Amino acid sequence: MRSQDTAGAVTAGQTAERRLLIDGKLVEAENTYASLNPATGVVLGHAPEADVTHAAAAVEAARRAFDDSGWATDVALRIRCLDQLHKALVENRDEFAELTIAEVGATPALTQGAQLDQPIAIVRYYADLLEDYPMTEDLGNIESRGMLHHRWVEKEGAGVVAAIIAYNYPNQLALAKLAPALAAGCTVVLKAAPDTPLVTLALGELIANHTDIPPGVVNVLSSSDPQVGAALTTDPRVDMVTFTGSTPTGRAIMAAASGTLKRVFLELGGKSAAIILDDADFNMAAVFASFSMVTHAGQGCALTSRLLVPNTHHDEIVELIKTNFSHVRYGDPTDPKTYMGPLISAKQRDKVDAMVQRAVADGATLVTGGQKVDPGFFYTPTLLTGVDPDSEIAQEEVFGPVLTVIGYDDDDDAVRIANNSIYGLSGAIFGGQDRAVALARRIRTGTFSINGGNYFSPDAPFGGFKQSGIGREMGVAGLEEFLESKTFATPAAGQPG
Repeated sequence: MRSQDTAGAVTAGQTAERRLLIDGKLVEAENTYASLNPATGVVLGHAPEADVTHAAAAVEAARRAFDDSGWATDVALRIRCLDQLHKALVENRDEFAELTIAEVGATPALTQGAQLDQPIAIVRYYADLLEDYPMTEDLGNIESRGMLHHRWVEKEGAGVVAAIIAYNYPNQLALAKLAPALAAGCTVVLKAAPDTPLVTLALGELIANHTDIPPGVVNVLSSSDPQVGAALTTDPRVDMVTFTGSTPTGRAIMAAASGTLKRVFLELGGKSAAIILDDADFNMAAVFASFSMVTHAGQGCALTSRLLVPNTHHDEIVELIKTNFSHVRYGDPTDPKTYMGPLISAKQRDKVDAMVQRAVADGATLVTGGQKVDPGFFYTPTLLTGVDPDSEIAQEEVFGPVLTVIGYDDDDDAVRIANNSIYGLSGAIFGGQDRAVALARRIRTGTFSINGGNYFSPDAPFGGFKQSGIGREMGVAGLEEFLESKTFATPAAGQPG
């Protein structure tokens, strides 16, 4: 590997050559690979192709920084560095937005939310939380064997964290892992998604150039080689793996990490259901169901891709959805009038289209959509009805702008269908408030929207039940994922500290 002085680091707005961050240095690799603009299919820039040697060097740097520096114990330093990172992200916000729009296919409106501004707010949240979070808890005295004993609990960082992220919301996924891990006192090796490496590498360059985060505390890799991720999940020097991506990959990571009993956080797939009750405002519910499903071209694990409607109002609601889909403006994500951008790649678009075609072959009705649009990797908003609740399209994550409508008979039937999934990430329900809340409590998911309520915020834990994952990101729970508890006791005359 070849290193370069950090003073010459590429700024966030540039999209040419980028570099890895390893042990405080911005590092080139012998080989690079292209990152495409998904709206055009044109090469946007090139990312270094890290190999297992780079991964080993990054892990070694993180291990040394955790074991031998003061990072893990210096709360004031961690607060200062998080403050600096937040300030740098705010000051470079427009450059990051430009790069996110170009590489991820996000719209400007999305960068004002979960694609950028909300992730920046996550850094602010953890910097503030760390100011008051109790790293020590006094348990008082107990009597045992004729003596008084004083006990207390101290919390400390879990150690070296391998953080592996997906392509759909790279800023959100990176900072929802990085900020609480740093607040906890951990050191991190962050691996960018192969399809969106540039924006994550830009984050590494920002850290190197604009913060006092010590060398080795944060390392950032990009690679299209699956062996790099495998090396991170099996390296005995890594204490914890946090991963966002598909459930099959999550299963493989969990199995790989078991060899050294690493702590594992997994935020995986979803096949969430939105239920419209017979006393709901159908127009309002249809707007939510339609436009949320095509947000970021359906590339969201928590999106409600199954729409459960009362059989008595099935056709009426389907017509509302069809009309709403006809009003979705898709195309160039740099255009402020665009609502839906492209899918991330030709491969992903082909996967989505193949699932739609198989659903139709299996008996579903294609009401609207189901078309590829070039140039770029666009797919029209797609509505399917007559879907068997046990079919592939109703059970497997599509990760595209495809909404399946399933009819139900009564409330119990709706709950049964909603829970008929290996996933349990999110959900939504529309109807009379008390009835809607009661039914929501019967559905096994980690997050839930009732009558359009928005749960997504830095202070709200996010994660799933069942095969949607293990653990929670954001909120106090997100910090505690990265902490270990150590219990102490002395004779009562002794005191902690």
